[in-house]
Amino acid sequence: MDQEADAALARDYQRIHREAVLLAGSLPDLGQRATVYHHLYQDSGGRNVFPLIAAHGALWGSGYFALGLRIGALLSGQFLLDPARRRDKLRQLHAFADAFREINRRVCVEAYCAYHFSKLHGLSAGAERYIQPRLLDALNHCHRAQAEARALTPGERRNLFEAFFLWEQAEVVEPAVATALAQLDWPLIRRVALRPRIRFAYFTSSRNMQFHDFASTAERIEKGMHAYELAEQAGLDNVEVTLAHYGILPKVFHGDPLLYFNALKQRLIAQPPLASVTGG
Repeated sequence: MDQEADAALARDYQRIHREAVLLAGSLPDLGQRATVYHHLYQDSGGRNVFPLIAAHGALWGSGYFALGLRIGALLSGQFLLDPARRRDKLRQLHAFADAFREINRRVCVEAYCAYHFSKLHGLSAGAERYIQPRLLDALNHCHRAQAEARALTPGERRNLFEAFFLWEQAEVVEPAVATALAQLDWPLIRRVALRPRIRFAYFTSSRNMQFHDFASTAERIEKGMHAYELAEQAGLDNVEVTLAHYGILPKVFHGDPLLYFNALKQRLIAQPPLASVTGG
């Protein structure tokens, strides 16, 4: 690869990454990230299902984190006679919630970068230095199908979702979950945190989405792929519509998601650099 072409790849990746960081927002901005995730799904013409399900994860997580913090505040009552210890446990709980918000933020940033960089340079020599090869191949296949106005088969959609999901688990989720759990010295909350029941709005039942050990990468992968299978069974149009059921995204989003996303992007890019994002 010549130096000029290499420099062009680096320059475009850095530009897209800066844009992604702005769009992903700060740690509490889960609704904003759901908008970005939905944009990636919509921009792919419904071929890239990973961000659609990630949007559900962000919106569901917003309520889940709020509930978890309320429960933690109640359970901290066992330390009423030791205020310093109670403050430390609550600090750990908030840090733990922030660690999971940071996972969501990082996945949003990297998913946006991978999609848009591959759309621009996916077939360029050296693109694999920026995007994991299996994911790059699946994204290139997605972009090619879109250019040909061809739908992906169910198997092709599943392959793209799996490539995205396994990348997310290996590169972001697994190391971050291990670190977050290592820093949570509160056995009762730890037990609760390791056994969440996922309840995305398009599920007809969450019976099979009860975790036994969230620290298990194998179980997270099994549950994530099951969430994808349930989405296909429900119909992707229905999965998209049920984003409204969380009551977090504004009505203007549901009226015209593309218009809403473009307005969000323009507003964020127009902000002064130091005011654009906090956290990460």
